[in-house]
Amino acid sequence: MKRKILLVDDDATVLLTLKAVLELNQFDVQTASSAAEGIEKLISSEYDMVITDSRMETDDAGFHVIRAARQQRYNPATALLTAYPPRNPDGKHNSAQSVLVKPIGTQDLLRQIEALLVQHQDEKQSRARLAHFDIPPSQKEQKAG
Repeated sequence: MKRKILLVDDDATVLLTLKAVLELNQFDVQTASSAAEGIEKLISSEYDMVITDSRMETDDAGFHVIRAARQQRYNPATALLTAYPPRNPDGKHNSAQSVLVKPIGTQDLLRQIEALLVQHQDEKQSRARLAHFDIPPSQKEQKAG
């Protein structure tokens, strides 16, 4: 089964080029040309990963997409695509799991996407295992009493 990626960018050239590259490498790619459209698609469908430009209709539009992605119960991996690499590693760029700096070579892009998808899936499985062993507070009270 192909992994599904939502690609959000207001630059049609970037959007179509990345879509073609990812589809040639066996990804199912949906696109959005604005943060608002990207957020609508996040709500109406499920994705394995969201890649969004940071600056679109506003300087922080991509961060709104990342926040919306993190609020989805299906919990997609997130990557911020930017021509403006973070100067401060503790800054707001860290809201995404990965930062992809434009321009980016095809092989680097694919390698980083694959690595992020594997890492994200491992984290999801670890959280699920830990949640399985958590005892609800009501049961803890019953055992203590």
